[in-house]
Amino acid sequence: MDSDLVWQHIDSERSWLADLLDSLPTAAWDQPSLCQGWSIRDVGAHLTFAHARLRDIAWPTLRTGFRYNAMISYTAVRSPLTHQQITTALRGFVGSRRRAPFITELEPLLDILVHTQDICVPLEIEHPMPPEAAAAAADRVLALRGPMRLWKPVQGIRLIATDIDWAYGDGELIEAPVQTHLLSLTGRQTKNAL
Repeated sequence: MDSDLVWQHIDSERSWLADLLDSLPTAAWDQPSLCQGWSIRDVGAHLTFAHARLRDIAWPTLRTGFRYNAMISYTAVRSPLTHQQITTALRGFVGSRRRAPFITELEPLLDILVHTQDICVPLEIEHPMPPEAAAAAADRVLALRGPMRLWKPVQGIRLIATDIDWAYGDGELIEAPVQTHLLSLTGRQTKNAL
């Protein structure tokens, strides 16, 4: 997928999610998301960190002992942003190609696709991922190494997408839409996940 298309998907998903969050009653923001330990509000706050600069992550990184996942969680759950500030920030990102330090353009795509489902699934809101975007995000998950690795290699299975030409692994076949595979690869436990 070329860069322009990646950013088109990111913009579209950010705009859609901002509209959804604006439509939610206040109580919904406090409901648990699919992201373990995070409320729907925490997921929204995390997504506003997509434009973080080095100075924005310096203190949280030190505070959490240079542990990447702990820093991500720290910035989400301790964000001072209001609901309105979260949705305003997401809308403000539309059209921008700015990224947080040390990541490719595929991480914002992966983030918005998966975290939108973290919000939608518990609220029983259907919002299918664009299959080509989900396939690119799944490939990125499979390529990540080090502290950013989101999946544990599973031996003896072959994931086959039923909605796009995408596959991974060898062994027992597991066929599902690529969105389901992406959610499984990122550790989401849903009724449709592996």
